Amino acid sequence: MNKEIKIAENSYWVGYVDDRKVPFHRLILEKGTTYNSYLLKTDKATVIDTVDISFGRKIVDNVKEYMDPAEIKYIVINHVEPDHSGGLPALANKAKDAIIVTTELGAKELKEMYRLHDREFLIVKDGDKLDIGGKTLVFFETPYLHTEETMITYCIEDKILYPCDIFSSHVATYDLFNDLADEDIIEDFETYYKLIMHPHRPYVQDMIEKIRDLEIDMIAPSHGYILREDVQKYIDIYEQSSKATTEDKQALILYSSMTGNTRKLAKELKLGLEERKIESKVINVKDNSNLEDIKEEIKAADVIFFGSSTRYADLVGGLEEVLKELKEMDLSTKFGVAFGSYGWSGEAIEVINDYLNDTNIKVVDSSYVIKNTGMDNLRFPIRVKFSPGEYEKKELKDSAHLVADLLIA
Repeated sequence: MNKEIKIAENSYWVGYVDDRKVPFHRLILEKGTTYNSYLLKTDKATVIDTVDISFGRKIVDNVKEYMDPAEIKYIVINHVEPDHSGGLPALANKAKDAIIVTTELGAKELKEMYRLHDREFLIVKDGDKLDIGGKTLVFFETPYLHTEETMITYCIEDKILYPCDIFSSHVATYDLFNDLADEDIIEDFETYYKLIMHPHRPYVQDMIEKIRDLEIDMIAPSHGYILREDVQKYIDIYEQSSKATTEDKQALILYSSMTGNTRKLAKELKLGLEERKIESKVINVKDNSNLEDIKEEIKAADVIFFGSSTRYADLVGGLEEVLKELKEMDLSTKFGVAFGSYGWSGEAIEVINDYLNDTNIKVVDSSYVIKNTGMDNLRFPIRVKFSPGEYEKKELKDSAHLVADLLIA
């Protein structure tokens, strides 16, 4: 780093500009990217986020231009993904007494990723404050933006928000500040939002509420431009883009139950969908033998849940007759979800999923969810052993919420 890059009084950029074509999330970043890291040189010197794991030595060298890394008191890790926490091992090796500040889940993951079990961690939650000697940091948990452990950091005195991946853009720029850019950065900013944040839009709304009353003069993210001009414009883009648009979306829940447990699952799924303002219809195929009517309902729906209890490793009722018809239908614009209750191994649920995979419907299984949202806390197909208790009911609603979110354009 050849020049001092100051973002506020006693606060400096110590990141790395990666101007290659960078492989990232199965994409190639044609414009490269930046790994933004920040040094707050206060009485209790603090680093907020680091750089990609490939450039750990760079952040150490950059910090050395301002101070001895051994004097660092805190290292804040907002998000443990290696493009932000990757410089932590190298920095922590020099800053041997530094306390690592992160969420509870973040601490668990960092300890395992970098073998930091012997280091001191400060676990923070929503609204917790930290005096770093001349500046005060406030922390807010922002789960699933874009992984479960994430948080954001706000400096009260500087009115700067450090949101890690949130409000980022993938551009390799040595100008760093948006008001110095020689081109409009909105397209890159919006593209980043759509690719990384939009799958988690309900959580974007939660984040917006948490920062709504903060005085924010600057947003210092961990990729791309630091936003110090028209800051509210970028916040507004996130707020407007993440608003739910469930108008005219319809869900259909088809099921066949043996003892009534799968019916209970269908009921909870319906409640969860309706909490997301998705119009939902439930049909017990055992009581409705008109196959053509059911096919018309399927054609009208945006997402169809197919559920069955398991009896002797097989489906029950008339659901299989419906599933056999799907292959001849164009379901390419629809989502399909398998669910069911069981007492032993629950083969019927997997049989349903096999039928769905033999069509052109978008099958919501664990692979699809992880690839499209990065979330791994819910299991698809949806399986519940015997009757759902309170824990299972919550998971069913959470699963319905996730599927509803997939429907939101």
